[in-house]
Amino acid sequence: MNRPLPRATAETAAFWEGCAEGALRYQICSHCEKVQRIPRARCVHCFKEALTWKPSKGRGRILSFTVVHRAPTPAFRAQAPYALAIVDMDEGFRLMVNVRDGAQRDLKIDQPVTIAFHEIDGVSLPYAEVEA
Repeated sequence: MNRPLPRATAETAAFWEGCAEGALRYQICSHCEKVQRIPRARCVHCFKEALTWKPSKGRGRILSFTVVHRAPTPAFRAQAPYALAIVDMDEGFRLMVNVRDGAQRDLKIDQPVTIAFHEIDGVSLPYAEVEA
């Protein structure tokens, strides 16, 4: 069974294009200069459509995480156990990503991570690497 993969929308296309290039991007309003936590069509602060994309340095800290021991579907059984984390990125946005294989037993809240990319079925996906 194939793993489900993300599909780009009008709001997320620039994010996924960046991932394909190995670059993490985030959305910011060019009117009020506030960062969007998740991509949108309008700024959640000033409601303008003046949103642009900027490159991220790819560094953040773990806000929360879970280790999945029992895969939700057969498509993920071969990967279990695996860790999912919500990462607060230094620029002010959040990202939910898998954590690099083998790191799940050592994860801690507020632990620094960097974002890297790996390709699955032609889609470049971000993942977190725990910093030493």
